[in-house]
Amino acid sequence: MTSHQSTQTMKPATAAKKLGVYLQATPAEFQEGVVSRDELNALQADPPQWLRELRSNGPHPRPVVAAKLGVSISGLARGGVTEALTTEQIDALKRDCPEWLQKERATQAEVRKEAVRIKEKKQEKSA
Repeated sequence: MTSHQSTQTMKPATAAKKLGVYLQATPAEFQEGVVSRDELNALQADPPQWLRELRSNGPHPRPVVAAKLGVSISGLARGGVTEALTTEQIDALKRDCPEWLQKERATQAEVRKEAVRIKEKKQEKSA
């Protein structure tokens, strides 16, 4: 007896999130279709020109913007950044380094430091 395995598919929004790109900036055929697991793997292994362009120049989704700026997504919102930004806009923010960005970077550094402290404390308890 042979088993028939169905192809796993995902919505374009899920695929865009996994690819780290802003859905609204992707080609219409990507936004309107469904993406199979094999298609996603192919896009990741050998990205087409439009995907390489989006990854390098944007517009980037908020998680990518936050990572490039070294802040949290909540920190972006507190700073008034609610939309996708291009690489050029992100670089301009880094150069200008407004007060909110300095504050959010400091906050993020404290959060990371605390996470390390908690992890070390758990390791000590388990040892």
